[in-house]
Amino acid sequence: MPDSAVATVLLGWLGIAALQVVLWLVQKRRHDAGVVDVGWAASFGLLANFYAAFAYQAGMPTARVLIVQVLASIWSFRLAGHLLVDRIIGKPEDGRYQQLRASWAGRVQSFFFWFFQAQALLAVVLSIPYLVAMLNPHRSLTMFDMAGIAIWVVSVGGEALADAQLARFRKDPAHRGRTCRAGLWRYSRHPNYFFEWLHWFAWVLLAVGADNWWLSLISPPLILYFILKVTGIPPTEARALLSRGDDYRDYQRTTSAFIPWFPKRSDA
Repeated sequence: MPDSAVATVLLGWLGIAALQVVLWLVQKRRHDAGVVDVGWAASFGLLANFYAAFAYQAGMPTARVLIVQVLASIWSFRLAGHLLVDRIIGKPEDGRYQQLRASWAGRVQSFFFWFFQAQALLAVVLSIPYLVAMLNPHRSLTMFDMAGIAIWVVSVGGEALADAQLARFRKDPAHRGRTCRAGLWRYSRHPNYFFEWLHWFAWVLLAVGADNWWLSLISPPLILYFILKVTGIPPTEARALLSRGDDYRDYQRTTSAFIPWFPKRSDA
């Protein structure tokens, strides 16, 4: 990657780190660390637009840069808006962060500061494929580009549909304490996470032909690790078991954890 592109990534990191400082101050005032998730999601759209400004100035193919800029912005700001409405406005602090507050005790604010900064660094690392795809010199769209756009449409549409189905299920008071098995949630316990992971392959395909194409391979395995092992499925299912008990245990027995698949017969 050219030195100027590396400098662009570092400047992007500085900007997102500053954003997370602001959000850390917001959480300190509101006692709600969930704003970090909104900031993390929005960071990708901000970085995509920042990288696009660099790519346009560098004389890269306008259509290609615009495609990456627009697609990344739509995914990013849709997710940020969903998280803002679903987890922040009028909602108590997410249980994950309540547990962190309890475990960190008197050092909670210093720990949260570095937690927010870790999110900034992760967002920048995951966003590198955007810049790689924008620096792809091919002026006409290739079969890889079309495949990447198709994956983006399917994955972002699937993620938005899963979010909407879960939100609709939760709105019904009769569903309190029950597990959503509607729509995509019948085939995967975490269809939103699956489609979020799938969407990162769009950037891999859009980057094919760039000098540093291999850098686009960073995001899919990294995001998969966090979903399966760290901040995604493990804490989500731990809280679900506490709140829904046997109903969720039956859901675990019958429904694929991640990749959508036909459910098994329930023992209940």
